[in-house]
Amino acid sequence: MTQVLDKPVQLANPTVAERTARRRALLEWTAVHSLGIAAALFFTLPFVFVVLTSLMSDQQALTRDLVPDTWEWSNYTKVFDTPGFLTWWRNTLVYAGLGTLLTVVSSIPVAYALAKFRFRGRNLSLMLVISMMMLPPQVVIIPMYLFWAKQLDLSGTLWPLIIPMAFGDAFSIFLLRQFLMTIPNEYLDAARVDGCGEFRTLTRIVLPMAKPGIAAVALFQFFYAWNDYFGPQIYASENPGAWTLSYGLESFKGAHHTDWNLTMAATVLVMAPVILVFFFAQKAFVEGVTLTGVKG
Repeated sequence: MTQVLDKPVQLANPTVAERTARRRALLEWTAVHSLGIAAALFFTLPFVFVVLTSLMSDQQALTRDLVPDTWEWSNYTKVFDTPGFLTWWRNTLVYAGLGTLLTVVSSIPVAYALAKFRFRGRNLSLMLVISMMMLPPQVVIIPMYLFWAKQLDLSGTLWPLIIPMAFGDAFSIFLLRQFLMTIPNEYLDAARVDGCGEFRTLTRIVLPMAKPGIAAVALFQFFYAWNDYFGPQIYASENPGAWTLSYGLESFKGAHHTDWNLTMAATVLVMAPVILVFFFAQKAFVEGVTLTGVKG
């Protein structure tokens, strides 16, 4: 009888332990995800507020109402009908797109040389690149403006901002260099043994393996150019035909300072391309940033 009574007790103990473990796992899952949800709401709610306000009428905007009574999709049409808005959009696309292309094309060879070549002055060159990253653009803005405006007569255009990108960017070079350091040298040695020159090794071997790092650099540069306000203010402020969205949005807000629904609609249109680009390229972006700096 004793043995028969002991068996159910022995079977019940693991069940209690399993229930305790499951309850603890559930509490841990709830705690972790609650913090994640709270953080997501903290960053998402301002954007949701902007979107909802952009769809309100003039009378309802910035009231206690959080949901539009009537969804005014025509607000976005009014923004596009604003004189100059499409021009600002086109200028921003040219500035961000062409600038990103020039930065990537010009930074890859320099980063490749600093990562894979052994030459005298290599460490000094790397230190110069890092020092340029630490140099604020405001320090050199006066001589640069005098050069572009007085010597080359390019004030009132975006070319003083686009042309320098054809000569590389310190941050992009450093980021690419750190990523290229993670590529084993054995792949490059095998390509050289097969008769590939350095240019062919770079284009056929290194670039396909460096796609995540290149994507990260391209996105960083695209976001910088798209959101740049300081550069267009210095060089293009005198010519409304050369304004970008970031600078033109300030003028739009001044002209519609009481029409907050239109101001919010314009803000959404400025942010939307950046959000879409990051949404579709986030995998390559995160991978590139994660792998960068593993080896240095």
